[in-house]
Amino acid sequence: ARAIKEHVAATVPKGRMGRPEEAAAVVAFLASEQSSYVVGSNIYVDGGENQT
Repeated sequence: ARAIKEHVAATVPKGRMGRPEEAAAVVAFLASEQSSYVVGSNIYVDGGENQT
């Protein structure tokens, strides 16, 4: 499992795996009033993996 994690981390532009709290921060934002003007968006939490 460690080798797989290291391989995946090496392929991500940020050079590391994402932390659960980073994904949780996006979820918290989307659930908050601060995101009330966000409509129909894709928000990628992938360390730059998706280059769109």
